[in-house]
Amino acid sequence: MRNAEIIRKTSETDIRLFLELDGAGKGETETGVGFLDHMLCLFSKHSLFDLSVSCKGDTEVDFHHSVEDIGIALGSAFKKAIGDKAGIKRYGSIILPMDEALILCAVDISGRGELRFNVPVPAQKVGNFDTELCEEFFRAFTREAEITLHLRELDGSNSHHIIEGVFKAFARALGEAAGIDPRLAGEVPSTKGVL
Repeated sequence: MRNAEIIRKTSETDIRLFLELDGAGKGETETGVGFLDHMLCLFSKHSLFDLSVSCKGDTEVDFHHSVEDIGIALGSAFKKAIGDKAGIKRYGSIILPMDEALILCAVDISGRGELRFNVPVPAQKVGNFDTELCEEFFRAFTREAEITLHLRELDGSNSHHIIEGVFKAFARALGEAAGIDPRLAGEVPSTKGVL
């Protein structure tokens, strides 16, 4: 089974996270950050990963520590669950419409953490969520998961739609990249033999 459980406890957050890559898209989240709960449930549904997250964070300060640390925990879980990457497709990409928003996402499960985030969000907040935390979440995830991730906004004007499009595109592209390609017969998809 390609799954992992991460328990991460700091002076700022207490996180328990379970990720199943070969799931059915079932998400259960209780992060203390309502908008992030919504985005993580979308991520689970569209990646077809099963995801369970609980976080008790210092949200009385702001949401930064919770959002970043959940990105760290999810990235760590993904790296652990994907294992030696034998048989995976490795690459995934999509151009995803979300109403007026149009998001490009490309993923390489490369073993190298790199984020290219070109997603201008017009509003500083969606509800009580600071929109700049979207980039912080993906930076933390890519660093821990050791993947290359490109996210680019091709069009959009509604901040909620833009961020929702980003999470859905990320889910679809990562789900595709993590999928098993039977033609590889369990080999690592690299001429180096390792990723």
